[in-house]
Amino acid sequence: MPVVDVNGLSIHHELYGDPDGTPILVISGTGGDLRVSFPDRSPLNRAGRTCHYDQRGLGQTSKPEGPYTMAQYADDAAGLIGALGWSRCHVVGTSFGGMVALNLVVRHPDLVDRLVLNCTSPGGDWPSYPLHEFTGLSPDERFLASMRINDTRFDPDADEPIPGLSRAAFDAYAAGSAVERTGDSLRGYLAQLEARRHHDVDAALPSITAPTLVCAGRYDLIAPLDNSRRLAERIPGARLELFEGGHLFLLQDRAAFATIVDFLEAAE
Repeated sequence: MPVVDVNGLSIHHELYGDPDGTPILVISGTGGDLRVSFPDRSPLNRAGRTCHYDQRGLGQTSKPEGPYTMAQYADDAAGLIGALGWSRCHVVGTSFGGMVALNLVVRHPDLVDRLVLNCTSPGGDWPSYPLHEFTGLSPDERFLASMRINDTRFDPDADEPIPGLSRAAFDAYAAGSAVERTGDSLRGYLAQLEARRHHDVDAALPSITAPTLVCAGRYDLIAPLDNSRRLAERIPGARLELFEGGHLFLLQDRAAFATIVDFLEAAE
């Protein structure tokens, strides 16, 4: 199992793409686990040398006692970049991963070349949906609640419950979401949700100098569109792109990954 030791953690990671390509760190969302997210299929892999990894408390990475902080997640990412031998890299963060990416570029600006922020929020007065409120629900209740904020058009009785996502893809997503966490896995997930509650980089956004692409789904209530607008307005020179989808717009709109890859390759 590919691991590196960073900040007292053993971080599980997987590398794809051209070994000589531009380095790209891919940071996943809440509850991310490479065993179920299929990083080998990511269109980002054609843009360079990608590193996908399990964050602290998740997947096959160490699960230390909490509490965790957003600064720790950012420093873990910075340590991983260094352990890979990269002096700097592009960073693509999705949802919670976007929050980590924001903390990373604020704390370690010299490590980030180009920055992509997908369906995420600056925090503070512009938070993402408080997912910790769902922890007391049953698995079925939690899934339905999360789908209702995932895409405002969600209809569980439709052929495509989430427009743009086939029934087969939706069922596969539902099956992955239904897995119950226990023991260390549950503890790490809850610690992540607690750290997420305290994410706030809004005041630091004007200090970001990395060329930044902000991507958002038009029907997303987890990371509302106004939050992406806030990011694009406050980060100097940032560009905002909207896509036909909700929080899963990367799966719903084929133009999304193409736009991101074009942005990353523009640096070359």
